[in-house]
Amino acid sequence: MDTTARNTDVIHERLRLLREAMARHGVTACLLPTADPHLSEYLPERWKGREWLSGFTGSMATLIVTPDFAGLWADSRYWVQAEKELAGSGIVLMKIVSGTSQQHIDWLATEVPAGQTVAVDGQVLSLASARALQAALAPRSVRLRTDLDLLEEVWSGRPGLPVPPLYEHQAPHAPLSRADKLAALRDTMRREQASWHFVSTLDDIAYLFNLRGSDVSYNPVFVAHALIGLEGATLFLDESKVSPALRETLARDGVTLAPYAEAGRRLAGLDGTLLLDPRRVTLGLREQVPAGVRVVEAVNPSTFAKSRKTAEETEHLRLTMEHDGAALAAFFAWFEESLGRKRLTELDIDERITAERAARPHFVSPSFSTIAGFNANGAMPHYRATPEAHAVIEGQGLLLIDSGGQYLGGTTDITRVLAVGEATPAQKRDFTLVLKAMMAMSRARFPRGIRSPLLDAIARAPLWAEGLDYGHGTGHGVGYFLNVHEGPQVLSYNASPDPHTAMEPGMVTSIEPGLYRPGQWGIRIENLAMNQPALSTEFGDYLAFETLTLCPIDTRCIERSLLREDEIEWLNDYHRTVRERVGRHLAPGAARDWLETRTQAL
Repeated sequence: MDTTARNTDVIHERLRLLREAMARHGVTACLLPTADPHLSEYLPERWKGREWLSGFTGSMATLIVTPDFAGLWADSRYWVQAEKELAGSGIVLMKIVSGTSQQHIDWLATEVPAGQTVAVDGQVLSLASARALQAALAPRSVRLRTDLDLLEEVWSGRPGLPVPPLYEHQAPHAPLSRADKLAALRDTMRREQASWHFVSTLDDIAYLFNLRGSDVSYNPVFVAHALIGLEGATLFLDESKVSPALRETLARDGVTLAPYAEAGRRLAGLDGTLLLDPRRVTLGLREQVPAGVRVVEAVNPSTFAKSRKTAEETEHLRLTMEHDGAALAAFFAWFEESLGRKRLTELDIDERITAERAARPHFVSPSFSTIAGFNANGAMPHYRATPEAHAVIEGQGLLLIDSGGQYLGGTTDITRVLAVGEATPAQKRDFTLVLKAMMAMSRARFPRGIRSPLLDAIARAPLWAEGLDYGHGTGHGVGYFLNVHEGPQVLSYNASPDPHTAMEPGMVTSIEPGLYRPGQWGIRIENLAMNQPALSTEFGDYLAFETLTLCPIDTRCIERSLLREDEIEWLNDYHRTVRERVGRHLAPGAARDWLETRTQAL
């Protein structure tokens, strides 16, 4: 029996065990979101239940299991991957428009018979999703049970809480002290007349307390909850992860430690007024808050604070981008020298690009799993090469590489596409149109405070003019030595343009339009950019993007006749900047020669 067949048998067995548990509890449908008690995007192993049950390894999807049906709701970034990984499992791929879709809730409201029961673990269900589920199911008298963790019954050998130790993010890379951050937070609490603030999101906690960990792959965060009062704060976590010296340091700033499981009980004992973010707390924790406590629902103040990088953080980030660019120059020089001389596969890309970054100052880890897709594999936005399935890089085509690094002085995320052999006229046309889209957004000016989803159309316009489009957002916020995906801003017309998505100075956002031709090639060009004040007029204050990423764009893939003169000027200016700022970190040799060649004026 081959590996695929064995894996399929495992999935069938796991689904059988779940269905037996459902029958014991009188459950008609079990909902398994991709979530943990902190509503993280990337999950610790303990909470990868949807992946364990379905075999689908993508980072976003929702699984629903009934006695005679199993469906996985995923957006277009994952369709090709999901079809491969679900094959033979009996799980149906349910295609949705975007990751924010609630079509799975509509399906439950339609397909579950009146009077039956839907179960979902309330400890990993967001409060907003719980409210949407309750509103959809109540008219049909469908009961929603949130007190069951059926995974705990059927997942033999389920991982426990992660155990890596915590460490401090210190000056100079962390220019704001823990005490200053907590003081600023308490000022906001006083304005909201709140005596308590509860936080579950791991990046907010890491930011507020100037602590980092490695509980989640690629994101330097740790599993914890936090309760901040006007006089002190408590971190709920595995206390063995904190050294005696660090415990003493935290105590000097009024931070005490408590067991992870105590968070709910502490919430249950509160009085006064509690500030919490309904988008970033689970139903299970919200239900612990006593009825007599006044609750102020608002976005976590730290969400705004960490998104607006300080002047000192910005300087560290600029230097980090120079070193990241130097690492990439060394990588691309190696790659082009090796091409045709040795056997190269997509797997070699991640190994070498990580090694080059690791040689740069203050590197900690990759910021996500490198995507290296050659030709047709590049047409899958979230493709992952594996030892069992990967391409050899040979002949002609386009190679898409999406990678990033975590440094003490910032987080990077960059996508480049390069020609292997000679790019075809069709490939050059697609590449140039995507480049025009990226430049259109990079050069835009926009009112301060505009809701970020409204900007998405600026990048899409050059592609829309040709009847083309892409299925993912144009950009996401990026943390400062934190999560590579960070709110509150997002460049996507599928996102809700809520007030908290307003664009403000200091925010770092990816700009990454794409174009994907299934079975042929994929193109995505991505830079990170920071909001900077541009001008003030009688109509208000305006912002512009400062491009932070420093790496050449492959001009061999460009059809020059499709570019306007002002676009060519922008590109030449960008390459001049890349050559100057990255070049000073490269000694004479192959990497520097490659940089000189690839930054020549168009």
